Amino acid sequence: MHFMNPPPIMKLVEIVRGADTSNETFHATKALAERFGKTVICSRDYSGFIVNRILMPMINETFFTLYTGVANKEDIDTGMKLGTNHPMGPLELADFIGLDVCLSIMKVLHNGLGDSKYAPCPLLVQYVDAGRVGRKCGIGVYDYRKVPEGIKPTPRL
Repeated sequence: MHFMNPPPIMKLVEIVRGADTSNETFHATKALAERFGKTVICSRDYSGFIVNRILMPMINETFFTLYTGVANKEDIDTGMKLGTNHPMGPLELADFIGLDVCLSIMKVLHNGLGDSKYAPCPLLVQYVDAGRVGRKCGIGVYDYRKVPEGIKPTPRL
């Protein structure tokens, strides 16, 4: 079972059927996911399964779009939100997922499928190497560390 993050909010579960997964195991797993209130999709056991195999290359290409200067981050995200009716832009989504997680998945896709189209964008690698891994640390593509107006940071000793 591959839960989408965060599991309490996301409604989808991918069930990955290996070469030897019995029908009994599949149906028991599907029933469990449905008891959790999840919608179930089924994937064969290939790198990235369904969602990550499609989503992560899109996010990676978004980083290439930013890296090569095609557009700024705000225009990229606005374009994808309004042009594809996504609830958030791919760079916002990457920050939400975690840039380190996105990079890890791209490496799995690249190594597992052996195709250069899955090579991680150098900008994604640079951000992760710099510790800019997204919302969970306060900075990724976007800076979430903003101090509310009227509040001054207190120096620490």
